[in-house]
Amino acid sequence: MAPGKKGVLERLNAGEVVIGDGGFVFALEKRGYVKAGPWTPEAATEHPEAVRQLHREFLRAGANVMQTFTFYASDDKLENRGNKLTHTGAQINEAACDLAREVANEGDALVAGGVCQTPSYLSCKSETEVKAIFKKQLDVFMKKNVDFLIAEYFEHVEEAVWAVQVLKETGKPVAANLCIGPEGDMHGISPAECAVRLVKAGADIIGINCHFDPMTCVQAVKMMKEGVEKAGLKAHYMVQPLAYHTPDCSCQGFIDLPEFPFGLEPRILTRWDMHKYAREAYNVGIRYIGGCCGFEPYHIRAVAEELAPERGFLPDASEKHGNWGAGLEMHTKPWVRARARRDYWENLKPASGRPQCPSLSTPDGWGVTKGHNDLMQQKEATSQDQLKQLFDRSKSH
Repeated sequence: MAPGKKGVLERLNAGEVVIGDGGFVFALEKRGYVKAGPWTPEAATEHPEAVRQLHREFLRAGANVMQTFTFYASDDKLENRGNKLTHTGAQINEAACDLAREVANEGDALVAGGVCQTPSYLSCKSETEVKAIFKKQLDVFMKKNVDFLIAEYFEHVEEAVWAVQVLKETGKPVAANLCIGPEGDMHGISPAECAVRLVKAGADIIGINCHFDPMTCVQAVKMMKEGVEKAGLKAHYMVQPLAYHTPDCSCQGFIDLPEFPFGLEPRILTRWDMHKYAREAYNVGIRYIGGCCGFEPYHIRAVAEELAPERGFLPDASEKHGNWGAGLEMHTKPWVRARARRDYWENLKPASGRPQCPSLSTPDGWGVTKGHNDLMQQKEATSQDQLKQLFDRSKSH
């Protein structure tokens, strides 16, 4: 950490708002640098300029955490189902740390090294084996001296606890996020109980990321907070949700939606939805507020603009964005100039533009989780016979 910069716990203990960045795998997939399916982060080595620029845009939008682009950068995931890479996991993790640090040093931002769920856990590998995977990534984070650590995107609290236990051994601050909703983890363990387990494992910051829309995630974090307080424990709270509306999602979230991952655009939240999200999260007592899949820099800018009174400043990107559409005062058309006001955008109900567009979807929800044969790790590519069985099964649902 650069001299003079306050650490994440120092900021949160002082009541400051910490704003995270957005969803790198989805943003970079749309830009042509990440492959949907494996969702692995080899772009950190193959196309560092793309990763660097996205970090820079989130920084300009108001984020003061640059999370390393190390999502699914564990060796077991990098080698899963025929994924062929030209760089090792260690090389990808090191490059991601360097890029995050380079951009963080351009502003008052911290670097967070991140680990997430593993195919090994879903394949029922032992606690020792799963922890060894986290440890391998952690060695790189320590070598690169990241400012704090994040364990995120865990469907099962047991695996998240294992990750926290490994990360806590470093002495660095540890944040832990589950990708669950109000129904709890994939074994039905409630958000409140999950939260207590994470805090007891040593997590300093706990919360929710991915799988659900902002208001659903805020609700789940609120339940976590209530559980921690009831247990007489203390923690800081964070939330990094999807930028998609998901009212029709069940326990496993948006990956069950038939639109996942290539047809989600009609569900995208507007910048004005993000204002509501940021305010609701703040009112619940969450002070680390960011985004996950679907979040673009303009979404983070909206979060930063909504919380500018609490933070005491606007992000640099607001220079090109009038408050509540004020820039439209300069528009040529008078009916567009008439939209340069807060009440217009706050009360707008955007149309989809798609004739006979359904309002909700029916999630797939095959009820598959840890230990099921369909989730077992294999290094070989998915065979045509395996695919045919899945295609046939999909038709029956």
